Amino acid sequence: MRIEKKCFYVDGEWVPAAEPDRVRVWTPRTGEVLGTVPSATAAEADVAVRAARVALRSWAASQPDARAAWLERIADELEKQAEPTATLICDEVGTPIRLARKIQTDLPIANLRHHAAQLRRMCFEERVDESLVLREPVGVVVAITPWNYPLHQIVLKLAAALAAGCTVVLKPSEIAPLNAYALAEAIDRAGLPDGVFNMIVSSDPQVGVRLTTHPEVDKVSFTGSTAIGKLVAAQAAGTLKRVTLELGGKSAAIVMDSADLGRAVRHTVNSCFLNSGQTCTSLTRLLVPHALRHECEQIAVAHAAALAVGDPRLQATKIGPLKTSAQLQRVRGCVEAGLREGARLLCGGLDSPTNVPSGGFYMQPTIFGDVRPGTTIEQQEIFGPVLAVIPYSDIDDAVAIADGTPYGLAASVWGEADAAQRIARRLRSGQVDINGAAFNPGAPFGGMKESGYGREAGRFGIEDFLEYKSLQGA
Repeated sequence: MRIEKKCFYVDGEWVPAAEPDRVRVWTPRTGEVLGTVPSATAAEADVAVRAARVALRSWAASQPDARAAWLERIADELEKQAEPTATLICDEVGTPIRLARKIQTDLPIANLRHHAAQLRRMCFEERVDESLVLREPVGVVVAITPWNYPLHQIVLKLAAALAAGCTVVLKPSEIAPLNAYALAEAIDRAGLPDGVFNMIVSSDPQVGVRLTTHPEVDKVSFTGSTAIGKLVAAQAAGTLKRVTLELGGKSAAIVMDSADLGRAVRHTVNSCFLNSGQTCTSLTRLLVPHALRHECEQIAVAHAAALAVGDPRLQATKIGPLKTSAQLQRVRGCVEAGLREGARLLCGGLDSPTNVPSGGFYMQPTIFGDVRPGTTIEQQEIFGPVLAVIPYSDIDDAVAIADGTPYGLAASVWGEADAAQRIARRLRSGQVDINGAAFNPGAPFGGMKESGYGREAGRFGIEDFLEYKSLQGA
C-alpha cells in the first residue's frame, strides 16, 4: 500500500503543505513507488525556523534532568513502533530486515536513552579562579541528514541538540523521508513542547540554501557527501554559523602478518558489504602483506560467496539492493573503472545477481585484487559493495596507503595488540578499530581531512551543540 504524507511537522502541529508538489519515494526492492511526501518552499522553511527560535528561550532554560526525561519519552514512543519502523526502513532503504531492526531502529532508540544518561552526568558550569564558566546551547539548529542510515543519523543530531538545550529544524533526505515522519509522530505522541522539534522535506535545493544561510539559524549539522558538505560550509560562512560536517570515507583495514587472517578478512568483508556498501565508515580497502595477499583474497572471496544477495524482507538475506537506480549505475561505473585500470576481478562484477525481485537495484558483491594506490577504486568513495585488496611492502607503506586518500573517517588495524595500537596512533582518522573492537556509542564519531569536522555521539556530541560563556567576578 502506498504511503501518502501531506503535512509537515512545525510548532507542535501537522501543517498542510502550501504547494501541491509531491516527492516520490521509491523502494529499491522492486523499483516501485513506496510513497509520496510534500516538498516545502523557502517560505515554509522560514516558518519552521521561526517556530524553533520562539521555542528556544524556554527550552534552553529547562533543566537537564527535564530534557533527559523528554529524550526517554521519545525513545519509549519509538520503541512502541519499532517493528513497523524497521519494516518501513527495510522497504525505504533496502537494508535487510534483520539489520534494519538492529541498526536502523534499535540503535537510534538506544542512542536516545544513551544521550539522556550522558546528559544527567554532565556539568554545565564550573569555577575557574574568579570566573564562573557556563556552557549554554548554541541556539537554533538545522539538521540535514542522509538516506543510508536515516533514522540513526537523525537521532545522533537530534538527541544531542535537544540535550544541549537547542531547538531543531530537521530536513531529512528527500530520498528516504518516510522514517522521519515515523520519528515526528513519536515526538508528537511524547508531547514535546511546541517548536522544539520541527520537520520539513523538500526536493528544492534552494530550500537547503535558505536553511544554511538563514540569519536566525545558529548552527548547521550536516551528514552527506564531501562535495555537498563543502557547499554547506561555504553557505553557512556568510553568517558565521557553527557547522558540523560528517562526510565521506574511504576506510582502510591494515592486516599485519601477526593478525588472525581469517577473522580480519571476514570482518573487513562484512564491513565493506554492510547495508550494500552504503556506509560512510565501510572498510572498503583491505591492506595485506604482499606475501599473504593470495591467502587473504581466497578468504575474502569464500566469505563473500556465503553472503546471500536478495529481497531485504527475507530473514536469510545479507545484502539487499542499492538505494536508487542512479546509485547502482554509479557503482557499476566504478567497477568498470577498476577493470579498465588493471585491477584483477576476484568475484562479482557487472553481471546482475539472480533470484532477486525484478525491477530492484541489486548488485553482486565485488572484490578486486592487486589494486594499485591512486586508481579510481582505491581513491573514490564508491558507496556500494566493492572491496579493493591492496598489497603492501612494509608497515610504513601500509600507513602511507591508508592515509593516501582525501578522507579520514575510519580505519581498522589487525595484529599483535601493542603493535596494532602503535599503527592506529599514526593514522589520520577520526576512529580506528583495533582487532575488530565493537562500535562504542559513547565515543566521539567524526572525521579528519575531507571527511569533515566536529563530533557526534556521547557527551562529545552534546558538547558540539554548546557555547562557553565566562562570568568574571560572579
